[in-house]
This record gives sequence, structure tokens and C-alpha cells, in this order.
Amino acid sequence: MSPEYPFDEGATARAVVDDDGVLVEWNAGARRLLGWPAAEVVGRPAAELLAGGDHGGHDAPEGLRWDGVLTLRHHNGGTVSVWLLAHRRPPENGTPGSWILLTPLEGDAPRSPDDPLDTAALVQSPCALAIYDDRLRLRRINAAMEEIIGLPEERVRGLRLPEMSGRPQTADSERHLHRVLTTGRGHDVRTYLEVGGDGGVAAWLARMAPVRDETGRVLGVSVTVHDFTEQHLARERLQLVNEASVRIGTTLEVTRTAQELADVCVPALADFVSVDLLDPAEPGGDPFNGPPTLPVHLRRAAHRSINPGSPEAVAKPGQVDLYPASSPQADSLLVGHTIVASTDTDDLSEWLSWDKARAQRIKEYGIHSTMSVPIRARGLTLGVAVLTRFRRLDTFTPDDVLLAEEVTARAAVCIDNARRYSRERETALALQRSLLPRSLPRTAAVEAASRYLPAARAGVGGDWFDVIPLSGMRVAMVVGDVIGQGIQASATMGRLRTAVRTLADIDLAPDELLTHLDDLVVRLSEEAGNEGSPGEVGATCLYAVYDPISRRCTLAGAGHPAPLMTRPGSRPEQIELPAGPALGLGGLPFESTEFELPEGTVLALFTDGLVESRERDVDAGHDLLRAALAPPSDSLDETCDRVLHALLPPGGSADDVALLLARTRGLPPSQVATWDIPADPALVSPIRRQVVEQLGRWSLSAASFTAELVVSELVTNAIRYGSHPIRLRLIHDADTLICEVSDTSHTAPHLRRAKTWDEGGRGLLLVAQLTERWGSRHTPDGKTIWAEIALPSDEE
Repeated sequence: MSPEYPFDEGATARAVVDDDGVLVEWNAGARRLLGWPAAEVVGRPAAELLAGGDHGGHDAPEGLRWDGVLTLRHHNGGTVSVWLLAHRRPPENGTPGSWILLTPLEGDAPRSPDDPLDTAALVQSPCALAIYDDRLRLRRINAAMEEIIGLPEERVRGLRLPEMSGRPQTADSERHLHRVLTTGRGHDVRTYLEVGGDGGVAAWLARMAPVRDETGRVLGVSVTVHDFTEQHLARERLQLVNEASVRIGTTLEVTRTAQELADVCVPALADFVSVDLLDPAEPGGDPFNGPPTLPVHLRRAAHRSINPGSPEAVAKPGQVDLYPASSPQADSLLVGHTIVASTDTDDLSEWLSWDKARAQRIKEYGIHSTMSVPIRARGLTLGVAVLTRFRRLDTFTPDDVLLAEEVTARAAVCIDNARRYSRERETALALQRSLLPRSLPRTAAVEAASRYLPAARAGVGGDWFDVIPLSGMRVAMVVGDVIGQGIQASATMGRLRTAVRTLADIDLAPDELLTHLDDLVVRLSEEAGNEGSPGEVGATCLYAVYDPISRRCTLAGAGHPAPLMTRPGSRPEQIELPAGPALGLGGLPFESTEFELPEGTVLALFTDGLVESRERDVDAGHDLLRAALAPPSDSLDETCDRVLHALLPPGGSADDVALLLARTRGLPPSQVATWDIPADPALVSPIRRQVVEQLGRWSLSAASFTAELVVSELVTNAIRYGSHPIRLRLIHDADTLICEVSDTSHTAPHLRRAKTWDEGGRGLLLVAQLTERWGSRHTPDGKTIWAEIALPSDEE
């Protein structure tokens, strides 16, 4: 017998047979079983011990284990039937393989009914055990079960389970006992009971099995109870972490994310949670990357309580409070890790002595434990979350601290993402609004109103609109949409809007303007590719030019939704626009269309964010837009608001929206005078007199001197350098007189500075000095030179 362990080697018969079938070991238990001494069998074939003399009829078993009954030869000449258990021992480190043969020698020894080893399974087992009879009344329990129910066996023997416990849950447990008793099949039941009155939960697994007699008849039910509270709490903590990963960070809003953090922690981890965030030192800057300076300024971002209305809160959401060094918020931020305080250690009252209001709330609600967790992400300190308990009587444990830090760490990344997104969005939005027109110009051609709304949830995009006055009282209207979102899209939008204004200033036709704009977008895309920017630059655009004199409108589109028009007394209808490729594809042609617009027609130009939505298709969006434009209204601003209210969800659109409404005006014929100019320079003088007479009829005699000089110069240049026919046109509105001279030559004049002794070259310089602005534009038949003369106001 080994001195370390109380093993009786003689109680087991053991022999070892090598792979060649030779006995190599033979213990005292084997001699006790078969009577053979070791010296007579070791080294001989094991098959010789088999009864019947068949020494070669048994092959080695397969696998790593074998058991069965063999008849063996006894030393006294008799035979013994023995159950053997054989284990395969494979070769290792040069040692040959072998089989170990075992059989117990004392397993069938008679047992005393009072043998303590037989009763230990019931009485002394660490597993709580109870036996119920066929009436489901308690027969036996062991010491472990007595400790659980808090009553000795002799007091509760004969009671039913609900009678012992008194808890409503035990009625269900008894039904499970009855099910096992009647079906004869075991059953497992999980039970969760509140313990201690502090909200704690004890988790138990009850394994119910039938108790049978020798005939198999069910006599009762045995119940073994296992406490798996620790596993249950660990599972709950893991579930809370998983829930936090799902519920926190559903949006890119800082306050919403902070509120989600508080909502997750109540009531699973605390009775009240407040989330306070640091304001950056500079607007739009980063929070602190180290310990903050004292006192700490924190803004309440969110809080949550088990009590409706969060009456425990001292600060309101959005309120900024000062936290000195003795406060839990400041202390945890300074040391950079979680701090727990409770009334048991007297540090909570000392910790919050700096604030009488908070001390009063502690006393009023019985707050006994506080945990302050810094909110940090990517090396930045964002704020602090404070968790308190008052209804739950247990204080925060180290496991609670780890759980709170894990949940807060996940929330911190989401808060930082939301903060970074908000900052970028505000920057992009500020850039976007600075690049859009602050107000629309007042023109004689159209009355206009506009709206721009950034995307509610996505980044700011590149939608834009513009109204550009052109020569001859005409006006250009444009809407566009840059592909992408964020600052890059806004910057690209600004470049395109500037390019459109520049191209419009030289009076390009809509299709030509889009061709030049397409070239620009192609170059921008190439630049972005060279700089390693992801994706390509692309955009859509719609450009329209309206002439109030002819009442005609010319449009061209580049992959943009066609506009709608509402003629006076008619229903809104979509304009048939030639399909054009989006800007940035390069080399594809653009086509324009021209049609007449009666005075008072409303044009609706918009980006796709207005009509496209995940909740409806584009056709449904156009139907809603037509319905919103149909009611007549004197105010285009009211119409804009009605359109946005009808088409956009309450939370805003998923994409940027730009809307431009323009009501056309017509210039009456009485404000336009036209003359066909003969090819004789001697007839310029009569033309000047006719101009002066016309200005007299318009009561614009004060501008006669300037108009005479401008008309004389432009007409003379057209006769000398232009091609016939030549036409002079005067247009006036309230504050401007426009002189236009058209001919069929495509050669445009240019301004140059005349030298001292030059006899020519001063004409256009004189025109430029006498007028507000002048220029030329190409027409299908030639060119037009124009000049605008400012008219004196009535007050002057």
C-alpha cells in the first residue's frame, strides 16, 4: 500500500499483456483471483490461462478499450468466469504497446444497512438532494438541502413542496414533480428567486428523476438542486454587453448616444445613471487628451432613472455644471479610472459634501453606492458616467465595475464617432450654406423662391441652386447635385456653381454651357484620382434661360430630373427634356429644348432628394409634387413650404433637397423699341434723334445724352465692322436702360486702351465708362453687343 494514498492493491486483479500476447505483469490481486503465483505465469503466453485449451482462438481486441466475460483456468485445476476490463496502452518512447487487464475483487461484498458509506450519498453529499414519495410528500433531504430551505429534515418531512416554501413559483415546480412521477421520465427545471430583499437573484437548476424499485415501478421522485447563480450572473453580464453593442450608437447624434448608454444601464446595472460630457476648449475642437483642469465644466448630456421623470437628477439635460476636486466626476477624470464610493465606507457623504443639493438627494432617496466611470475613446477624455444605487441594496462589486467599464467603453467609441460626425457635418453645412446664394436677385424676368435642406441623417451633400441675371433682361436658373457627401462634395459644389456663373456671364447657350461644365467635372475627377481620393467626381445639372421679351425658355439637362411647369389655369406637368448624360462622363453630347411660357407660369426645379425616398418610388414622388404645386398661390414661399411638407418625412429627408420655384414675368412691348439700321454711316444721326424721341416718350430724357453716345458708338462699329442686317433695340425697366445692337457677324469686339496719338480705339472704352456694364453674346445668326445704362431714381 502506498504511504501517500490508502489504496489496497489486492482488491483489484491486474495483469499486463504485451503485443505478442505474453504476460509481463501479475499482481497480488491476480494471484488471489486465480491462485497462480507471478513466477509461474509471467513470461508465458496469456492464452494459456484460457479454459478449454484453445490457446490461439482469441485475437487482440480492436480499439483502446474492451470489456467482456472470459472463463479462466484456476491454479487448483478448476475454472473461473471473470468479467475483465482491458485498456490499450500504445507504444511510447520506445516502449512496446500492451494491454492492461483489470477486474474488481470486492465489488459484490455484502453491505450493512447502516453502512455510513451507503448513506453518505444522501446525507453528506454537497449537492442538495430531496426525495419525494408517490404522494409528492417529502421523504428525505440531506444537509445541503436543509441549508437551502433553512429547516431541518425532521420538521418538514411529510410536507409538499409549496407547503415548505410558500413561494408562488413552487406550484409550478410541483407540477413538474407530478409530471416525472406519472411519466417516469426525468426533467430539468431552472428557477430564479429573489434573495436578500435587495434585488439580487439566486439561480437554481433542479434535476428531477424517478425513483424505482427492483421491478421498475416508480415509487417517488428525487430532486437534485444545483446553484448556478454565478453562471447566471455572468450570462446576464454578457447579455448586457451584447445589448449595449446593439442599442448604443444607433444614430450619429451625441446626446442620443449618451441617452442610449443611460438607458442600457438602468435598471440592469444601476437605479440612476447620469452622463456628463466635456465641452471642447474651442468650438469644433477636440476634447481633452489628458486630465482636465479643475474645476471641471461638464454638460449634462443624458440621464435615466427607475423613477419616472428622473427626480434624483440635480442638473437638467444641456445644463453646464462646475465639479470641484472633491466630486466623483472630477476625481475619476483626474485619476483616469473608475472610482466607487458607498455609505458603508463613509466616503460617499464626504465625496458629495461639496454640493448641498446632491447631498440632499442622497438623503432623500437613500442613495448608498456610486460609481463614476470616465468616458474615453481614442486617447481622448469625453466625459464621465455616474451610476448610483438606492433601490437595490447591494453595493457595486468588482464585476459590476468591469461590466460598467465595458459598456461605457463601447458607448465612448459611439459618442466619439457621433462627435466627429457632428463636427464634420457642421463644417460641411457651414461651407455649403456659404457657397449657396444668401438671397435670390430681383429680376424683371422672374419672381423666385428657394429652399435648401441638408440630409437629416447622412452627411451634407452637394445640392445647389442659383438665379443668374443675364443681358437683355433674361435670367438663367440652375439646379445641380454633386455625387457624394461631406466637405468634399460641398467644395466641389462651390467650384461648379462658380463655373456656371462664369460660363453664364459669357452668355453660352444651355447645351454649350453643360458641355464646358462636363469638361470641368472630368478634370476634377482626374485631379481627385491623382490625389488618391476615393471614387470619382460626378454631378447632375439642369440649366434654363428665360427671356421675358419673347416669353421663351431654353433648357438643357445633364442626368438631372426634369422640371415641372404650371401654366396659369392649368395642372402641373412635367417638361419633356432631352435625355442628357450626367456630368463627368465626358465626350457625350447635350441637347436643349425651347418652348414658350405664358406670363405667370411657375417653373419647379429640384434635386432628386425631393421626390426619391425609400418609402415610395419616384413616380409616386412626382405625383405628390404635382399635387403640392397644383393649388394656386400668390406666395412662392408658401408654395415651397407646402411642397416640402407634402413630400418630406417629419424627420427630414435621407438626401439633400434643393428646390427652386420661379414665376415668369413678361416685359410689355411698350418697353421695347426696335430699329433696322441701314448700311449707310450717314444715317447714324437720324437714328440718334429717333432714340432721343423714344426716350422722351418713356420719360427718360435724363438718360438721352448717355444713350446717344452709346448708340452712336455701337451702331457705327456695327456698320463699319459687322455684317448686315443690323438691328438696334432699346429695353427699359424701372432702373435700367439696355441698348443692344445685333448683326450677323460672329466677330466679337474687345476693349483696348488707345495711345496718345491714336485716332481710334476709344469708342468701347467710352462705352465702358458711361455704362454700368457692357458685353457681347453670340446668337444663332451672329452676335449682339449690349450695354446697360443706370437710370436715375425718382428721388434723384
